[in-house]
Order: sequence, then C-alpha cells, then structure tokens
Amino acid sequence: MPKQSKVTIYSVAERAGVSISTVSLAVNAPHRVSESTRARVTAAAGALGYRLGAPAGRDTAGTRITVAAPFSTYSTYFRRFAGMLSRARDTAVELTAHDLDSAASASAPLLDALPARRGVDGLIVMGVPLGTAATRASRESALPLVLIDVRRARPVGHEAPVVLVDDKEGGRLVGEHLRERGHRRVVYLGEPQLSQDYISAGMLRMEGLSEFVEFDRVTCPLGADPTRALKAALSAPDAPTAIVANHDELASRAWRSVTSLGLSVPDDVAIVGFDDGPLADGLGLTTVRQPFEESGRAALELVLGLTAGTSAPVRRIDLVPSLVVRGSTDGRAAPHPGASASR
Repeated sequence: MPKQSKVTIYSVAERAGVSISTVSLAVNAPHRVSESTRARVTAAAGALGYRLGAPAGRDTAGTRITVAAPFSTYSTYFRRFAGMLSRARDTAVELTAHDLDSAASASAPLLDALPARRGVDGLIVMGVPLGTAATRASRESALPLVLIDVRRARPVGHEAPVVLVDDKEGGRLVGEHLRERGHRRVVYLGEPQLSQDYISAGMLRMEGLSEFVEFDRVTCPLGADPTRALKAALSAPDAPTAIVANHDELASRAWRSVTSLGLSVPDDVAIVGFDDGPLADGLGLTTVRQPFEESGRAALELVLGLTAGTSAPVRRIDLVPSLVVRGSTDGRAAPHPGASASR
C-alpha cells in the first residue's frame, strides 16, 4: 500500500474512475453523489489509505470538526471555542480540541502537520500559521479548513478562509484614547516574537498605536515578571506615562509591577490591556474588547458550509473591536465591575 503522504485526490480519482471534482463532492457533499459512485470513491480511498471526511460505515448524521489552537498558552482561545460550542449546541456537530504550541515562543512556528485524523470532516486552526506542506495537504485531501487569527508574512498562494479581528484598529482606539488624556509616550508590553514568518496581533496593534503616540517596546517572556523591564523604561528620561499590554493578564502583572515601584494607577501611570474578560472587569482595567465568541461562531459557520458544499465564496471575515474605558486610564471611571463604558 502506498504511504498516505504520497496519496492525493488524483490517486483516488484515478483508482475510482471518476474526476477529482467527483471525489471532492463525495467528501464534502455526499448527498450530491449517487450511492454507487460514493461507494467506489470510498473503496478507492480505503485501498489507498487516503483520509476521507465520511468513510464507509460511519453514521453521517454527525459532523466532526477538529479545532486546533495554543489553548494552554492563551485562555482567550477557549472563548473562541466557546462561541463554536454555542453555535453547535442542539446540533449533530461534534467539536474536538487539539492543543498547539504558541507561535510566539517558536523560532519556526509554521504548522506543517495537520492535526486531523480519519473521520474528521473539517479543521479550524487558530493563532498558528500554516506552512506550505500543511496548506498543500489540506488542498489535496479536500479537507475543509478555516483559520482564525492567522496572518502569514508571506502568502503561500490559495489561502484558506480566515476570520480576523482588526488589531490595527484596536491599536488606534487605544492610541487615540491615551492621546486625548494627555499621554504622548507609552510602553508597549508584549511577549518576545522569535519568528518573522507571521504577522502577529501585537505588530498590528503597535502600528495603529503609533498613529497617535510614540511608544517604547518592552518584552516579557510568557509567565515572567515584567517589573525589572518596566522599572528601566519608566525611570528613563522623558519616561512613558502609560503602559499598553498585549493582553489583560499581562496588564494585570504590569499593574502589580507599577504598584511595587511606588507608582499609582492611573495618576502616575495609566494601563491598557487587550481582550476584556472577567479579569479586566474586576480590576477596573481599560481594555480593547475583542469579539472572540463571534469569531468562533463565524469560523464554524464557514467550515460547516465548506463540508456541506453550500458555502459562499467568502475568503475573509473582519471583525471590529471596541474600547472599554475603566479606572486604569480614567480616574473618573469607577474601578469595579459594572462601571465600564464602551466606546
């Protein structure tokens, strides 16, 4: 038997005596193919060791989607996943989570081994860019694929549909807000990015931020204490008067660092985060609210449309963030739950 890595949709089509488009229909929209043709395609795929979305003998009432993301690194991916779970509730859709390494912590973050097994109908990948091999494998196996929060620095041709939050606009919202409150120079606090193979959310946020204020970039490894780096930045000549953190958890650590240095928030140093979850609300943290749950629902809609063969030719969905002003940048805003104001 040929190795699976060498088998393509063309191999299955030749063995079954059908066109590649017929094989694709048998995988993605089996109701549009006759039972006898479906059986020939399934038999050919099975003999060649080729992965099909709906192999023979399986109950086709359920649709199985694998969702891959750096869940254990960033909790916000669970919020995207929660949006998918909400959309899939009371349906026959089965969702399976697969943990990935963070792209930020890898020198070669491109994902080339797709986390899909036999019997999976579709794949959603969040936060980690695909390499050429994975893109080719998805195309050749006719595996429906949708991306969330993935921007490759160098496109690899026909990209999969993608759902994005406008991070550059998020940076603009923060920059405009801080400028209006008299800040001219800020710190942008984020994790080190080891690879330039992808465009990170932080890169786009800094680009939007720079339209309104100057910033010093300060990096802090995942889970590390940023106090020493912030002390150096905040004690320099023409010191920044605000900190913009790449996510709310990092903003909470920055707040603790600022307090330990004998400074107050927001009178001495203002702090802004990104994400807007219970942590930000509890701290009274000004932050950028991202439509995580909506992005998950949108991605699932796209991949289900692809598996059914009914999806419109949508290649990209852009969602817009909003700013939530709380006490960490505005002393007039009460720093407790329920006192936020969206802008």
